[in-house]
Amino acid sequence: MPGSAFTRRALLPALSAALGVLALALPAATPAQAQLQLRIGSGAFQPMPIAIADFSGDASLGTLVASVITNNLRRSGYFTPLEKARFPESPSFDAAPNFEAWKGTGVQALVTGRVGRDAAGRLTVAFRLWDVGSGQQMAGQQYGTDVANARRTGHLVSDAVYTKITGLGPWFDSRVAFVDESGPKEHRRKRLMVMDQDGANVRALTGGGDVTVVAPRYSPAGQDIAFMTQATGQQPKVQMIDLETGQRQTVGNFASMSASPRFSPDGRRLVMSVQQGGNADIVSVDIASKAQTPITQGLAIDTSPTYSPDGSQIVFESDRGGSQQIYVMGADGSNPRRVSFGEGSASQPAWSPKGDLIAFTRQRKGGFAICVMRPDGSGERVLTEGFHNESPTFAPNGQYVMFFRDPGGQGGGKLYMVDITGKVEQPVPTPSFASDPTWSPLLAGR
Repeated sequence: MPGSAFTRRALLPALSAALGVLALALPAATPAQAQLQLRIGSGAFQPMPIAIADFSGDASLGTLVASVITNNLRRSGYFTPLEKARFPESPSFDAAPNFEAWKGTGVQALVTGRVGRDAAGRLTVAFRLWDVGSGQQMAGQQYGTDVANARRTGHLVSDAVYTKITGLGPWFDSRVAFVDESGPKEHRRKRLMVMDQDGANVRALTGGGDVTVVAPRYSPAGQDIAFMTQATGQQPKVQMIDLETGQRQTVGNFASMSASPRFSPDGRRLVMSVQQGGNADIVSVDIASKAQTPITQGLAIDTSPTYSPDGSQIVFESDRGGSQQIYVMGADGSNPRRVSFGEGSASQPAWSPKGDLIAFTRQRKGGFAICVMRPDGSGERVLTEGFHNESPTFAPNGQYVMFFRDPGGQGGGKLYMVDITGKVEQPVPTPSFASDPTWSPLLAGR
């Protein structure tokens, strides 16, 4: 995590004496044995009722952290946070809640916490997750960081609660880069921006003006973003920006257009589409040495290449069969095979970080659907469908897909996310019109 250092300690009762601040013995405060679980994807799925109390200690920061957690869990679609007006008590962090009172509200889980500062002035944020039905503590953690990172501790607590209850991987402690679009439809100003996954802390990475930015992609191994940029009167080219230093560099010295950059899993290479006359081939570029390796060569337009999480394969789109479809090949270009079938065209593939699914855009009958399928092309299903949906990108845990939707007319695109069951769809707030989202890896440990 550039610019900050987090420390964390478990707050399970066995460690409470060592922590000092949690030396108070709590009744029934033993880790729950998996009583509280949320089954996602079942036909009768209902979000879990949960309560997130304002964290005690620093009142303003405690309310902020609790509101971040509440908003995150609600947006996930898997939880229904209880309104504060229905709280039966203001629970203390250092004592067991009144579980009978909380049962009366219908909630199944309760989050309590405390925000304070240590002797050095650093922020300390601690939380407990309670199973209301059993009266047991399911999880607890303490984080130490700079005061400026208060919101981020809310994301970390959200991830801890989400993963404990759902069994799915974390994703709240992440960011999204996207193309910000402002101005009239005929002359949109397109800038590269980055924000927290919930739409907070937005900042511009490029200035716009006469330079157009499209198709950004996060590196899965670091804080770099590759994107295609085009200045007025010049060929489009691929550039890369380091989010920590702000330094930019052009990747690949091509005389013709280069586009659709994607990082290798280790972040050391970029694959991209390079125009070759009326065709386009996929080329790999070593970022350090600048060495270029052709991956595909032929009379077709091959573009939008994306590595599998283990780096052994590449999924891409091509018109080599007569229409725009999705293919999978070895990372060296060997054994290309078509994996998208059915009605219409298929484009913009994105491989899940888990490796189990490929998301893509399917165009048919004047509509655009965001779909997923297995890497062999089986099990295709529609997550959402409408007039114009494009550019899917997976959350770090592979459970959600973000995309943009443009309703047409004089309006513009907006970001949305949908879970891989297709049952949860949520808008993602941005300052103005937006397109081409790309989800970062988890920030923890970076």
